[in-house]
Order: sequence, then C-alpha cells, then structure tokens
Amino acid sequence: MTIATSLKQRLPTTIRTERLVLTAPSLAHVPEMAVLANNPNVHKVLARLPFPYGEEDGRFFVQNIARGETEFAWAIEQDGAFIGTIGLHLLPDQLPELGYWLGEPHWGFGYATEAARALVEAARAAGARALRSRALKDNAASRNVLRKAGFAEIGDAIEDKNNLAGREMVLMLLEFSER
Repeated sequence: MTIATSLKQRLPTTIRTERLVLTAPSLAHVPEMAVLANNPNVHKVLARLPFPYGEEDGRFFVQNIARGETEFAWAIEQDGAFIGTIGLHLLPDQLPELGYWLGEPHWGFGYATEAARALVEAARAAGARALRSRALKDNAASRNVLRKAGFAEIGDAIEDKNNLAGREMVLMLLEFSER
C-alpha cells in the first residue's frame, strides 16, 4: 500500500467548519460547478481546469476524478450551495498537493482560507507529514490563503505543463511537527 493510498483511507469524507461543509462532489453540484468554473478569471489561475467548462466537464470530474486514484476532492458548500472545490493531488513518491478554486462571486469572504485550514487539519490528523502547494507568482490572493493555512514559500519554478505552462509559480510547503 502506498503512502498516498493509506492517507486517502484515513481522510474524512466530510469536513465541517464554522461556515462551510466540505463533502464529496456529487452530480447535484454539477450545474453550479459548470456555471462557476466557466469563468475566464477562474480558469486563468488554475493548471488543470478545462475552459470553456460545461456540465459534461463537471460530470467527468465528479465521476472520474474527484475521488479517483490520485485525487481526494471535496465540494465546498456554504449554506447548502456549491461554491468551489478543494482537494489533495496524491501522486506516488510525492507529498500530497493541496489545490482549490472558488467561484468568483465567493472571493474575498475568507471561504478559501477556512476550507484550506480545515483540509490542512484533516490531512495532519490523517497522518500526513507535510503538504505542498503552488500558486502563480502574480496571484497574491491565493498565496495569502496558503500562507494563512500554514504554508511557507520555498521557491519559484516555471510551470512546464497544463494551462499554466510557461508561467512563474511560487512553490509552497507545510511541514507538520512531530508530536
């Protein structure tokens, strides 16, 4: 059993915070997911989100990616409404990578920070020794969210694939102290 598989088995299926519920993405989320993800302002900061984004993309995400072999994602709900996703990308021999996106109408309310902190705590409780993340160098808002969740900037890199190929990224790391 790989470390990633072992971690996945210990992660909670649902996480509750003061204002949010992080839950398994479902087909019921797809209509709002398609509306929120089909936004150039969301797409331009994400490495793996297709654009344009339609309901077929949302169904594919829910059915094949969200809780697939290398992913463990949660839908972010606020007052029962889908507002974005957050998850861990779990590749063999690499630290889990935290990624997220919120629909633009939900930016600036602290939801991303609240969700990221909750996922960080869940990963720590599940036995992760560290997490990694990354954000565009010019995406100060996302870098701030990650810093507030405990990540430290550890370097820069040029993205070599996907939507952000050729763009400068800030690499971030969160190491959990031993108990």
